[in-house]
Parts: sequence; structure tokens; C-alpha cells
Amino acid sequence: MLGFLTAAHRGDNATAARYLRTRKSDESAEEMAQQLFVVLDRRLPAKLNELSERPEGSQALPADPNLDLVGTIDSSSGRVQILIERVKRSQGPPIWLFSSKTLAAIPDLYQEVNAVDPEAILPAFLVDTRILRISLFEWLALLAGLPLLYLVASLLNWLLRHAAGILLQRWRQRPAQRYPEVLPAPVRLLLLALAMQWAASRIALPLVARQLWSRAATMVAIAGGVWVVIRLNRWGEGYIYRRYKGRNSTGVLSIARFARRAADVAAMFVGVLVALHYLGMNVGAALAGLGVGGIAVALAAQKTLENVIGGVSLVMDQTVRVGDWLKVADTQGTVEHIGLRSIRIRTSERTVVSVPNGQVANASLEDFAVRDKFWFHHIIGLRYGATAEQVRAVVAGLGKLLSEHSAADRESVAVRLLRFGASSMDVEVFAYLFADNPRHFLEMQGELLLRAMEVIEAAGAQIALPSQIMHIAPSEGQNAVSAARV
Repeated sequence: MLGFLTAAHRGDNATAARYLRTRKSDESAEEMAQQLFVVLDRRLPAKLNELSERPEGSQALPADPNLDLVGTIDSSSGRVQILIERVKRSQGPPIWLFSSKTLAAIPDLYQEVNAVDPEAILPAFLVDTRILRISLFEWLALLAGLPLLYLVASLLNWLLRHAAGILLQRWRQRPAQRYPEVLPAPVRLLLLALAMQWAASRIALPLVARQLWSRAATMVAIAGGVWVVIRLNRWGEGYIYRRYKGRNSTGVLSIARFARRAADVAAMFVGVLVALHYLGMNVGAALAGLGVGGIAVALAAQKTLENVIGGVSLVMDQTVRVGDWLKVADTQGTVEHIGLRSIRIRTSERTVVSVPNGQVANASLEDFAVRDKFWFHHIIGLRYGATAEQVRAVVAGLGKLLSEHSAADRESVAVRLLRFGASSMDVEVFAYLFADNPRHFLEMQGELLLRAMEVIEAAGAQIALPSQIMHIAPSEGQNAVSAARV
């Protein structure tokens, strides 16, 4: 294809005729080559980059592997396939030539090529001056036409935006209603790409120019598609932010931000791969290299990935929330922030400790914020010398004190004489208290301990202090026994 188009473009019809499978004479073959070039140059879809470069062709027609499809051209009698045929020679490898079936339809197609040729009405210097075999007129149309089309799309967006804003104001009766953006910038790029494709198919430009416009339109469409995905990612992050704002869900917001950035990078990477594939480059090697590079990066950033995955698991499982009183290993304090790499804990000394999420995910966590009850548990020692009735009165009084308390779980209340200790009779006091927070529990605990002292005093008993009784054995000839309390 490139050989034929190059020879015909420079007017070498004799060389171009060698690409035809025909038995016509030299002059007829050259005329046929010229007609074929005009038809292809004006009517063939600009998809030369999709042609196969393999010697055996693309195998687009499995019924006849010696034929390959270049493209189709619409005509008054229907669609005409432009076919090339692999021809075996007596010497040398097979070659590809335009098939005789295609050449039979060329004269009729040539008669239908009656579109207005813009080169006939343009100044000669715009047509004859060529850069990279493309006329100066076509370069100007490309470089000036794209900004002009985008400007038209922007003007259309301005008109539609104000019209939609006025309608919304009247419908919702809100004068300060913000005007919506009807055609965002990425959508305008997609419309620009469609307009370029439509213009290239309608205007009788040469095949090379249409190929240039087609590539430009495809690149613009890829850029617009990637931009649309990025805008959707930003809208999704904003929606999540508005939904979880004020719910102590900084971890969810961190994951949403990370997911958006990862999705943006993935969209741009896929866009680059699609563009390279469209330009005919081999993206398989790039993907293979990316896989090897990804493994290397993953090994180098193993700890970072561990922390990120640990942060995601903490947020998804809701193991820890902002504001919780948490104990991780030797660190204890209030959780202030949950990020993708670490969580920040404000300790009782008002210092901030950052703990990597990998350690948090693998450590044993003690979360004091999820307690439904607080444990009121004390051992009260009574002095020896108290009578059994006094001990019973103390036990009964403490049990009544806890049972009648409004914040006590009555089913958990237990007061019992536990044991005879070395220096006291130990009474165990056991109950669960309902409290809003640790400070509230400590206030109730202090009040209960004071009232427990009153119960003990009312029973005539006393709280024991650690003490020992020493017995001194009498010496010989003495019958008296002395004892001292220490």
C-alpha cells in the first residue's frame, strides 16, 4: 500500500502499475493505476495504521488466506471491498498485488469521485508548499481548525450553561442557584474529536491528510476519554467526602483519596497504552517491562505496601475509630488520625505517637472506647476483732449499696467474704457500672468508695491496715507470755 501510494503520488504510474494484478497493456495499466490512486486518495477510509505488516497478512478472510482486506468504499451500487491478493511467482517469495476483482470496480468508482476539490479554489502556494508530504493548507487547517472547533464548543457550553441556570432558578425559585456546566471540558474534547472525524469523512481531502486528521481525532478522543474518567473519579471522591464528612471517618476519606489517585494514574497509563497501540507500537514489551518493574517496586516498598494494606483493613473492618482510647503494645492514648500509612495517638502526656498500620494490624489491640460497662472491683480488708455479726452487716450493707445504685448492673452485683488474710478479713466487692466515659466511671467509683466507708463505720467494723502479731516465748522459770502487735 505504501509503495503504491508513494509511486502514484509522485506521478510514477509505471511503477504504480506494477502493484496491480492485471493483464492490460502498459498504458491501460498506468491509467488504471492513476484511477485507483484517485479513488483511494479520495474515498478510502483513513485506517492505514491498521494494516498488517506480517508477510502472511492479517488473515481477515479465513475462506481465502491469499486475500487481505484493505478497506471498504461506499458507492451507489453498494460497498466495494478493496482487496489485495498474494500472488506466487516462479522465482522469489510471493508478493501482494491489488486483486483483479477490485480493479474491475475501479472505473465506476472513479466516475463517482465528484466531490469538490478544495485545492482547486485555494492559492497555489498553500497547495504546492508541502511539509512531510502534507500541503501547507492542510497543516493550517489542522493547527487553526482544532482551536476554532474547541472555541465553538466552549461558546456552546456557555450558552447552554446560562440557559440551564435560568431554568433551574425559575424551577427551584432560588436566585443564587449556581449555573451547571452542561458541556465540561472533557466532553468538549470528545465532541471535537467527533467533529474532526465527521469533517475528514465529508471533505474531499487526500488520504494522507485524512490519515493525519484521523490520528489527531483519535488522540483527542483518547485524551478526552481519560479526562472524563479523571473527572468521574473526582466526583466520586467528592461524593464520598460529603457523605462521610463529620462522622469521624478519616480512614474512609484517606482510602477514597488514595483510590482516586490510583484510578487517575491507571486511566492515564491505559490511555498512553491505547495511543501507542493505535500508532502501531508494540505495547506487549511495555507491559512485560511494567510487570518486572512492578515486582521490583513491590519488593522495595514492601513495608509501605504492608502499611497501606493494613490501613485499608483497619478502615474496612472498622477496628479503630478516631476518638477511641486505644492501647497498642506499650502505647496508650486517644486516636487522632487514621491514615493509609499510620495512625496517630495522643498519649496522656499530650505527646503524639505514630504507629505504622502494619504493626497495628498484627498487634493485639485493647480498645477502651467500645466498653459497654465498667468493672467496679475492690478487695476491702476488715480488721480482726470484728464480730461475725459486724462482718455480715458490712457484706449486706455493701450489697444493698450497689444493688440500689442507678448505674449498677444488678445481675452482676456480688459481695462476699473472700478469705481470712494475713492481716485482715477480705471482703470482695464486684459489680459492673454503666458509664458514658472513663471520667464518669471514676466519679461514680469515688462516691461509692466513700459510701462503702460509711457502711463499714455504721456496722462498727474498721478497715484493716497491714500488720503482724509477734508472740514472744517465755524464758525458763517464767510462766508469763507477752505479745506485741507491730
